[in-house]
Amino acid sequence: MRYNKISMKITMTERQKEHLKELPAEPGVYFHKNRAGEVIYVGKAAILKNRVRQYFQSPERKDAKTRALVAEIDYTDWIVVDTEMDALFLESEMIKRYMPKWNILLRDDKTVSYVRIDMKSEIPYVSMTRNPDDDGAEYFGPYYGKTAITRALRILRKIFPYYDRPYTGRKTLNTDLGLTPGIEVGKVTPKEYKASLRRLISYLKGNRKKLIREIEKQMYEAAAVGDYEQAVVLRNQFFGLKGINTKIVFSDKEFLDISSDQALQELQEVLNLAKVPVRIEGFDISHQSGMNATGSMVCFINGVADRTKYRRFKLRKQQNNDTESMREVVTRRLRHLKDWGRPDLIVLDGSVGQLSAVYPELSAEGIAVIGRDKSGDHGRNARVRIVVPCDDGQYEMLELAKDGHLAKLIARIDDESHRFAIQYHILLKRKNALK
Repeated sequence: MRYNKISMKITMTERQKEHLKELPAEPGVYFHKNRAGEVIYVGKAAILKNRVRQYFQSPERKDAKTRALVAEIDYTDWIVVDTEMDALFLESEMIKRYMPKWNILLRDDKTVSYVRIDMKSEIPYVSMTRNPDDDGAEYFGPYYGKTAITRALRILRKIFPYYDRPYTGRKTLNTDLGLTPGIEVGKVTPKEYKASLRRLISYLKGNRKKLIREIEKQMYEAAAVGDYEQAVVLRNQFFGLKGINTKIVFSDKEFLDISSDQALQELQEVLNLAKVPVRIEGFDISHQSGMNATGSMVCFINGVADRTKYRRFKLRKQQNNDTESMREVVTRRLRHLKDWGRPDLIVLDGSVGQLSAVYPELSAEGIAVIGRDKSGDHGRNARVRIVVPCDDGQYEMLELAKDGHLAKLIARIDDESHRFAIQYHILLKRKNALK
């Protein structure tokens, strides 16, 4: 992946027009910035060259809001990715990190979509929603731009046929088109359908490369034992997935690498780390007067949230003591360094108290840790102050530039761990209320 930067003005000179020629004809995400360097709009493109140029062509045909955005653009950064869907996934993550004002002004919240699959149902179906519910189903997203997601699902459905509404047992046109698994005509059993759906879920979670290898292995195994019908199904899935690598892909984190992210590079410099932190984990505690106390662990790979690696903790000791609760959660996390993976950096929601409670154990494991001190301010505009351990056993408080890349990344990780902890706390609260 490459990271580039060009300068642009509304009234472009010949030199600036030459700069535009540097835009690649590849998929990616672009970042419009103002003169202060603030990210004011994040967008995705199947072809960066064409999409970014459109902002500076035929201004009279654009609506007032778009003209106002273009008037504020001073320059544009971009990141090249492998596929159009990688761009969709990265765009979603960067909007959540930077919260650009023009994304809010130009986009209706209704365009934010999630993919929903409830595997606990006897015969699950795949649907899209704007409002995830705490109903035990799996949700993927949010994604910005329903058209791209719809197109992606349409392609994936040809490889992994699924029902897009509750199962009725009646044959439909989609049955004849091969877009449903065919339980209604005896083509597969519910168990076989769920196995196929789990492959789709694995794909949506970003395990494209691993999934292709597994399907190929199962294909040969089925052929070896004479199960040619199953081998044909797996063959079609295998070549189907290989074929869409150049079309459209969901969140393939194995290929998505934004290690050139400015925020990660700044983080390495500020903390004096030996390398750019690839895996960053965020932790938070949530409770109500010590009741239904929960802990959260969120994971960011190369600066991008990886929900497949999130973990939640029901605290064994229910108490109104965030420091001791944080100690319990982090201690339990350290027992899984081999099976969950080893973090390069941990970000705690808390100050010196929480940090000092876990620093000895983390230091012994060679894992860097910092805290985010919000001093009771949990608002979206809270200033970003981090607490950093020093070699002399003391702690240093650093206030980051609020609109800087590093501050945006730390706030994004901390906000996500806070959201995830509260979500589990509310779930436990509801369950206990029904007892």
